[in-house]
Amino acid sequence: MPDELDTLDDATAAAAFRRLVRHLRHRDDAQNVDLMGLAGFCRNCLSDWVGEAGGLDREAARQVVYGMPYARWKAEHQGEASAEQLERMAASVARNARLSDQG
Repeated sequence: MPDELDTLDDATAAAAFRRLVRHLRHRDDAQNVDLMGLAGFCRNCLSDWVGEAGGLDREAARQVVYGMPYARWKAEHQGEASAEQLERMAASVARNARLSDQG
């Protein structure tokens, strides 16, 4: 059965993607470790997907997503992860692995 997502035209998908990235840039209070723990992806994952889709190296793709060099964003916005955050992230990553095993 086809996925309705595949019926979106590229302009609509690109506009939604840009809105998502700008939202994540604005919400620098949403830590990557929390995004991973809850949703199973973070800005770094999104950067990896951009790099894979566009043939960009890791740093160039991160610059696109973060809107600045990753090292600068990390220094300005990323806090230390707690043990609880790391546990949630590990459980979420394990759930992602189960999904990839199915597909």
